[in-house]
Amino acid sequence: MYPSITPPRQVKIGDAAAFAGTTPRAVRHYHQIGLLPEPERGGDGRRRYGHDDMIRLLWIRKMSAAGISLDDMRAAFTEARDIEEILSRLEETLAAREAESKRQRAAVQRLRAVGSPLGLLSELVTDRLSHLPPDALRPSDLDTLLVTERVFGPLGAAVQASVFIVLATHPDLRAEDDRLDAAEAALDDGADPHDPRVEELAVRRYAQQTALEQAIEAAGLDAAEEKLFESYDGDLKGEEDTQMSAFEAITKMPYDFSPARMRCMELTAQLLAGAHSADH
Repeated sequence: MYPSITPPRQVKIGDAAAFAGTTPRAVRHYHQIGLLPEPERGGDGRRRYGHDDMIRLLWIRKMSAAGISLDDMRAAFTEARDIEEILSRLEETLAAREAESKRQRAAVQRLRAVGSPLGLLSELVTDRLSHLPPDALRPSDLDTLLVTERVFGPLGAAVQASVFIVLATHPDLRAEDDRLDAAEAALDDGADPHDPRVEELAVRRYAQQTALEQAIEAAGLDAAEEKLFESYDGDLKGEEDTQMSAFEAITKMPYDFSPARMRCMELTAQLLAGAHSADH
């Protein structure tokens, strides 16, 4: 014969939580937000949970496992909201989570394939640079692409990738770029904005930029850029938050450039703008 078992009429919070597959802390939270009515306390001052309490707690756990929010659970129990509305919104949330999970998996796959932080940038950028050797891009190149993607979006960064392709495949242009970077950085050491070096550097930087554009065209990279513009539909799912306005970038991205260096950049921009307007 089996021993007779008499089920308890009420249980303590620890037993209630264990049976439902949750924790006492979670049960207390359900009480606090009004999702689970707080039962009466026994003579020892502790809560006692009866059959109805356990049924409610089990339904809460089932809804939570389905992804239903606590607010929607509360509405469902009180019939304050149409259950179809709750389920419709839940389906939208789950679909968004699934899409985000797919994007994250794609990013991990790109990281594995590329083997460098380049894989964290958008697929447009990664694809454009995928044919380069792993050590062809410098960390500073990736930093620049990262900022460009934030300001101008994946398409802007993919177009800028042409510059780094040329620098990676033209040692003479890379060497001149390094010399210019060093000379411009030297302007931050207290140089006068009207120092003759400022204008000289602006002219050299303009010449370098012109040489880069010519190399880009000679390599047919400009044609690849045009194809990007033609195929880009402006709807890169999951990458909308990579972009911000240029105004926001200017006001939020810190650069510790000296007045001399800023003037050099402005003069270079004027030279480039003048050349482009003359071409058109």
